[in-house]
Amino acid sequence: MAIAFDRGYYKQPFARLVAEYPAEDVYPSADFRVEWGPVFHRGRLDGSARVLIIGQDPAQHEAIARRVLVGTAGKRAQGLLKRLSITRSYVFINTFLYSVYGQGGGNRHIANAAIAAYRNRWIAAILKRGSIEAVVAFGGLANTAWQDWLASSAAAGHAPLPFRHLTHPTWPESSARTNAERQAAVTKLLENWNDGLRALKPVIQQPDVAGALELYGTAFVPGDLPDILPDDLPPGLPAWMRTEEGWADRKGETLLEKRRTIVVRVPKGVLPD
Repeated sequence: MAIAFDRGYYKQPFARLVAEYPAEDVYPSADFRVEWGPVFHRGRLDGSARVLIIGQDPAQHEAIARRVLVGTAGKRAQGLLKRLSITRSYVFINTFLYSVYGQGGGNRHIANAAIAAYRNRWIAAILKRGSIEAVVAFGGLANTAWQDWLASSAAAGHAPLPFRHLTHPTWPESSARTNAERQAAVTKLLENWNDGLRALKPVIQQPDVAGALELYGTAFVPGDLPDILPDDLPPGLPAWMRTEEGWADRKGETLLEKRRTIVVRVPKGVLPD
């Protein structure tokens, strides 16, 4: 049985884009984990994508898988797309190519003209295909990135698209200190996502599957965390990287050691006892 995989950036304009990515002269190492390299996208670049999702920056899972929004955030985003009746016709990019290092790094560079110019080249290349029917921005920085695109000269001539700014998938974990606070934050996030579903579901004219809108409850359930598609990821990555939520962590006794170290663990059940 053939195993699907992402064939990569072998066609233009994406081959040129990945060959011309900005490095440390644009993304300073004081604010970005440039040592782990840039992460460009996840999903369809062949013109079949109906939904464009803009995230914020890659974390430890993305650094290993080399694709945008995997791990917990990715599986939750996959569930949102599923409720939009989109199971594969999507494309993800990030506000920043590199993981933000330290609080405030993203805010300090959201107005960086060189960062925005390169990001807008990606948006232009995706929208040029003419198939995108809706855009989602996860988090405030992603929302700013989309608004920057709309205000740019590159956006001239592109028809307006339905758009929603939604809460970032892992905001409950980053904002809560206790389990009770996290549960309340998840409920609030899902209320926000339900508003987005009500707005976007009707505008998607070519969904992957048929189905009426089904809103979230007050908490994530297993069906809200579908596996990431194998053809979203480079060849050879193990299946558990698509099915498990949290398989990578930053570890270290000092800030520098934690920055330098990502620990990847094969989940229980993959190997025999």
